[in-house]
Amino acid sequence: MLAQPLAAHEVQPAVADAEVGPEALRMEIRLTLEALVAGIDLSALGDTNDSPLSGYYDQKRRLTPGELEADFRAHWERVRQGLIIESAGTRLLPEIVDLRIPGVGNPELPRESVLVLGAALPPGDAPVRIGWSAQYGPLVLRQAGEGDALYTGYLTNGALSDPLPRQGVAEVGALRDFGRYVVLGVEHIVPKGLDHILFVLGLFFFSLHLRPLLAQVTAFTLAHTATLALAVLGVVSVPAVIVEPLIAASIVYVAVENIFHPRLSWWRTAIVFGFGLLHGLGFASVLGGIGLDPGRLVMGLIGFNVGVEIGQLLVIGAAFFAVGHWFGDRTWYRARIAVPASVAIALTGAWWVVERVFL
Repeated sequence: MLAQPLAAHEVQPAVADAEVGPEALRMEIRLTLEALVAGIDLSALGDTNDSPLSGYYDQKRRLTPGELEADFRAHWERVRQGLIIESAGTRLLPEIVDLRIPGVGNPELPRESVLVLGAALPPGDAPVRIGWSAQYGPLVLRQAGEGDALYTGYLTNGALSDPLPRQGVAEVGALRDFGRYVVLGVEHIVPKGLDHILFVLGLFFFSLHLRPLLAQVTAFTLAHTATLALAVLGVVSVPAVIVEPLIAASIVYVAVENIFHPRLSWWRTAIVFGFGLLHGLGFASVLGGIGLDPGRLVMGLIGFNVGVEIGQLLVIGAAFFAVGHWFGDRTWYRARIAVPASVAIALTGAWWVVERVFL
């Protein structure tokens, strides 16, 4: 049941769209402004509740747009010291061009604000590199060019972007770009995808035998691969308010079936396949928010999906070496480990259904 606040305060990357011109930079950032104001260190957190400043952060969520803006501007000098903009060996300090903060909604859920920054560039045609302090968490940086040209950098641990030219967009090698999406896919499962982790654990606690586990994982993989591709290509579109509760319900189902009917059947495999379709839509929301270079669409999809599979295998491997390897052959394994674990998973999923539908 403690997973309720975890789901509500999960750290999400900020997304910045940069426009680099001959003389100036303009950058629009979609972010959770309250974390910057509160001074929370997001570098090693998967959830803001893990911070000693979480209570202070929650207070900021209850501020009106005007109050939060005044608070942010009061902390601006501190905040912008963590924003890194470099060109021709010169550090540039940005100014606030615009700040758009939505009204107070559910204070248990993140509020996405839009911060628009501008900075004058030094004379010449030297490219620009952008990043921010590791304390601010992950940053997705995008640079759009003419037509479908798009550069996307997923920046963590205080890393800087590739050099962004003043004309066109930054170019990254295909292999390096592929690796970025693999890492992104892994991170979306471990450590950020708690709902996906619980679903995979539900598959694991069904049976330790290879055939049932392989059948379920294969069905799940085929399904989420299909809907991930269709959703990113724009063929299928389902609102998150529908997908997220159903994903939570899928966790409940597999866990409850582990308790009452732990036998592999075509029905179990078909159900897992159907739930995989839902999870694929959930994965697509990540890529949709980050953006894929149309010229490398297939490569990006494959890379992200490979990362997701690696993340799933890490979860299964960790579960096996934590309990399966040591206790899997004991006669009491199911009664004392598999069933209680499934009960905990089912309760967590049930709470998420309630939270995502009614709260």
